[in-house]
Amino acid sequence: MDKIAMLTEILRQNPTDAFARYGLAMAYAAEGKMDEALREFEATTEHNPDYVPAYQMSAQTLMKVGRSEEAKARLLAGMNACARTGNAHAASEMSAMLEDLG
Repeated sequence: MDKIAMLTEILRQNPTDAFARYGLAMAYAAEGKMDEALREFEATTEHNPDYVPAYQMSAQTLMKVGRSEEAKARLLAGMNACARTGNAHAASEMSAMLEDLG
């Protein structure tokens, strides 16, 4: 069973599993399936609004496909999640990404 099939099966059993959903998003991104990856990153943060890595990676994915305004919005949402969770390191990284976007 490949990684996408395995993670999809895990999510059938537990649709709110942040780790599995994030892993599925990353697997899609690795295969160049950016729309699917973005959909899964979004679902990750819908179910788990404090799952900081999903904001950062979705913003990076959006940047790769030239969707800068959406990337900015994801970074701002991610920085809010960082504030809620006390994740200063990720907040610093996302702040730098936001500056790079202008």
